[in-house]
Amino acid sequence: MNRVLAAALLLLPYCAAETRTCDCSLSDPAKIETRQCSLCREAEKHPPEQAFFYLKDVNPRKPNRWLVLPRAHFDGPDGLRSMTQAHRTALWTAAIAKAQELWGDQWAVAINGDEVRTQCHAHVHIGKLLQGVEIPNFVLVDGPAAIPAPRDGTGLWVHPVNGKLHVHQGEQITETVLLR
Repeated sequence: MNRVLAAALLLLPYCAAETRTCDCSLSDPAKIETRQCSLCREAEKHPPEQAFFYLKDVNPRKPNRWLVLPRAHFDGPDGLRSMTQAHRTALWTAAIAKAQELWGDQWAVAINGDEVRTQCHAHVHIGKLLQGVEIPNFVLVDGPAAIPAPRDGTGLWVHPVNGKLHVHQGEQITETVLLR
């Protein structure tokens, strides 16, 4: 393995560690201005009655990626676990609708795990599924309401197959299945 890549992978948990104890206090200007709180700041730009909003990924290395975010703030570094089932279903439905609009039936959506997440505010990555990334470790579900909340701090990625959804769980880095 390339030494630079190996070093980057070893350091990745330390780069994202601040999100595991995230405290994006909207009332504390110093805290809300930190990098890991930038999506919380973005959420505040939208009206409270707006349930979700979409953002083009600002990373220049990911020109084909979008994000969907809830307007509301949820406790903890992984807001999906603290959302109600109805709110999670609505978020997944919004993510899948945008993914289908952009990529037809070649879409995928992903949430990174706690150890590699760099943003505190809950968000779902939207993109085109890369060819050849399918692995046999998945749960087959009928639709967004059946997508489980990420467990034990891991992420998940979802894509369509024959009118159903494959939900791949138990990984930290999941957005790498999406076209950059």
